[in-house]
Amino acid sequence: MELKLILEALLFNSQRPLQPSELRELLRTTAATSDDEVARSLKGTKEAEIVVVLEELEKEYGALGRSHRLMCVAGAWQFASQPEYAPWLKTLVGAKNRPTRLSQPALETIAIIAYRQPITRAEIEQVRGVAVDGVVATLVERGLIEQVGRAEVVGRPITYGTTSVFLEYFGLRDLDQLPAADELRRIVVQKPETLLTTDPEAPATAGAEGSKPPEGLATAPPAAVIEESTESKPATPSEDPSSV
Repeated sequence: MELKLILEALLFNSQRPLQPSELRELLRTTAATSDDEVARSLKGTKEAEIVVVLEELEKEYGALGRSHRLMCVAGAWQFASQPEYAPWLKTLVGAKNRPTRLSQPALETIAIIAYRQPITRAEIEQVRGVAVDGVVATLVERGLIEQVGRAEVVGRPITYGTTSVFLEYFGLRDLDQLPAADELRRIVVQKPETLLTTDPEAPATAGAEGSKPPEGLATAPPAAVIEESTESKPATPSEDPSSV
């Protein structure tokens, strides 16, 4: 009996998507409790082997052109019906409530986060050109993004990244399946001395009059910003050797 067929049977009868690690544990548990020789022989199956077999099975179903396919979403595998059969399936099982669609501002914001993560709220605003406080709060509430740390700049603002719910919402296996967006990645996001933020937990910014930066943090702007400003600044008569 092939490992491929065993995995196919497990996924076909599962009521939810299964991670490769869960499938590996199922094989180990079966080997420990069964007298079947084939089951025992699969006790040492590695997770990487399972992924390879699942990818082969995915290609086979895709080539068959059946009404269903094997797919991986957010790292978990499951069988799913092809979209074109939705009218008849809705009649059979009824229409399920779909998640509320994202607004255009939310889509733009989450796209920036997906391609530039980890990213701060101020950096998102630099790309979009508008305030994103409410949009970010909504995306966090829906579980599509989460706080992943703090930026190593003055004020230590929160950085955001996408979640597994984001992958499930857009039907992606992982972030590598995101469409190419070289133009978005090339947009220069400068990290100033202080990042404007409405985060109530963030300490006072060093740009405020009379305030001081947190101890141990550099107050000079990034080297890239210094070089750019130096190159773009025209020479004054005193700086121009030809004027001497």
